[in-house]
Amino acid sequence: MFFVLEGAGEIRMGDQTHAIRQGDFIACPAGGPDTAHQIINTSTTAELKFLAVSTMQSPEIAEYPDSAKFGVIARHPVGKDGKPEVVQFIGRMDMAMDYWEGEDNA
Repeated sequence: MFFVLEGAGEIRMGDQTHAIRQGDFIACPAGGPDTAHQIINTSTTAELKFLAVSTMQSPEIAEYPDSAKFGVIARHPVGKDGKPEVVQFIGRMDMAMDYWEGEDNA
């Protein structure tokens, strides 16, 4: 969810584009390429400021249809050193491998 604090621009959701401006609340449902979203500042002189709100539920999996990538981010509250741990991977679907690849006696 986003809240536009200042400025104006556009939000792209799937193949649709909508104008946004100060005071707008924007909800972006989870899903595939049809719900992928991007906020764009269309002004050449003013900043577009917005607040992004997330559940921060782990893992987070996102698709990036423009670049044919996906990302996986897993957060662990506390690691062995007492600090939060983050595991992140950005890749492409054609990078996939078999579960047993490289395993001995598989």
